[in-house]
Amino acid sequence: MSQTNRISVPPELTDILLEFTVNVLVEKPVDIVNYAVNYFTKLRTERQQNGTKNVEFENDAGASEDEDILDEESPRPPNRFARRKSVFAEHYDPEEDEDDDNDKVVYPKSDEQRQQLAEAVRNILLFRSLEQEQVQEVLDAMFEKKVQMGEVVIRQGDDGDNFYVIQSGIYNIYVNTDQEHEKFVGKYDNTGSFGELALMYNQPRAATIKAATDGSLWAMSRQVFRKIILKSAFKKRKEYETLLEGVPLLQFLNPYERMNLCDALMPKSYKDDMAIIKQGEVGDGMYFVESGTVRIVMVSESGEEKEVSKLNKGQYFGELALVTHKPRAASVYSVGDVKLAFLDVQAFERLLGPCMDIMKRNINEYEEQFLKVFGSKTNISDLR
Repeated sequence: MSQTNRISVPPELTDILLEFTVNVLVEKPVDIVNYAVNYFTKLRTERQQNGTKNVEFENDAGASEDEDILDEESPRPPNRFARRKSVFAEHYDPEEDEDDDNDKVVYPKSDEQRQQLAEAVRNILLFRSLEQEQVQEVLDAMFEKKVQMGEVVIRQGDDGDNFYVIQSGIYNIYVNTDQEHEKFVGKYDNTGSFGELALMYNQPRAATIKAATDGSLWAMSRQVFRKIILKSAFKKRKEYETLLEGVPLLQFLNPYERMNLCDALMPKSYKDDMAIIKQGEVGDGMYFVESGTVRIVMVSESGEEKEVSKLNKGQYFGELALVTHKPRAASVYSVGDVKLAFLDVQAFERLLGPCMDIMKRNINEYEEQFLKVFGSKTNISDLR
């Protein structure tokens, strides 16, 4: 993108959204919308009370970066309005990175160690949306760190640089409060992980982790993680942009709307003859075919099952249930290896409003297809 076409983002907007994101990741609210309303309402109230409109807030020193330390759901906008140093991680522009894949960092691990690592990071928010190839690249780049009893792994207030997965050992968690220095708040016993926020932000540690026994950790640096994830995400967005440009349904979206759609898509992969959606299920999203072929199968009201059609790269399915708010009208199965881009129902309703009329008109085409296969409308349920 040329310099003249770059969008200027107000610095305050970036800081506000960053702080909100950190709070969401730490506190993990069930209802993010209500959480956001409460968070920004409290922030506005505190700003009005302090008589300022343009402030940067610092992190609450008592906030933990691991879900085992904090379990509160109420948002807590920081109550001190001093300027603080930036928490943004080092700049990395994947578009400017011309390195090929030959410079990948790989630290040898046994199959058992890789399995343990994969299990440890499976439920961490930052890793949930990664494709299997990305996860493997991240695991390759994790290095082993031996620790001795009494050694401080991370210290509250220090800049965060590494994320850790416990291979062995017991690690105590301490937090400094106004009333107590290094208050013991919990421990990890030969399992768990900590410091994941350091993979995103150059943020001061929210707790101290000290080894209670000799042990071993797997570590991942922020710089390597960001390069792997951001470069992969950049490539994936380019692939999605190319994919969506060929979808006639989306021709009414402007470039900004299409970009938002790319960011909302989640990759999904299927082996041969796997069920992707089942007839009668509640629709939770729609799919774009990134590569491979899928077949659409429908069971009539008389119990007769027939293949309705096949779809290939650039085509889509699953939107019918979202438009009509009815259960899935057909089942879809993979034919060979298939890669799909999934758009969940919330993003569908938010981003594809301009295309809704077209999708409603497509219902007529679906009915005609089903009519050709089953011969009569009496054999199929009403799609509308």
